[in-house]
Amino acid sequence: MRHRVDGRLFGRTANQRKALLKGIVASLLEHERIETTVAKAKEVRKIAERIITLGIKGDLHSKRLALSYLSNRAAMSKLFGEIAPRLSGRNGGYLRIIQTRNRVNDSSPMAVLEFVDYEDIRKSKEVKKSKEKKTEKKETEKTT
Repeated sequence: MRHRVDGRLFGRTANQRKALLKGIVASLLEHERIETTVAKAKEVRKIAERIITLGIKGDLHSKRLALSYLSNRAAMSKLFGEIAPRLSGRNGGYLRIIQTRNRVNDSSPMAVLEFVDYEDIRKSKEVKKSKEKKTEKKETEKTT
């Protein structure tokens, strides 16, 4: 009987499962939006929300706890440098899962896991890029 047994096994050993989830969390922090299966997204969301909360605390102990799980310094620096200050006004609920389609190969339900403010960030980056392109065009017109 499976009464009150929490978590998904993904048909892997404990070490393989831990490595899988650690890698997905690191890529989520790096890219801020990933596509994966619904089951993996639900498991990753639990872990990532805890790590983001550690990032918002921002003290030395929180950094060490997050590094002990992540062991990816690039993801750590992005978490404590960019993501945590951006989400500091929220009390949890940093991620959203959007179910998209079934995978063609095995018909697994797929989902996009992203930060709740991902669209705002993407739009601001597009505005910056368009402004840079306009200034480049003006500079090239002036030089010719």
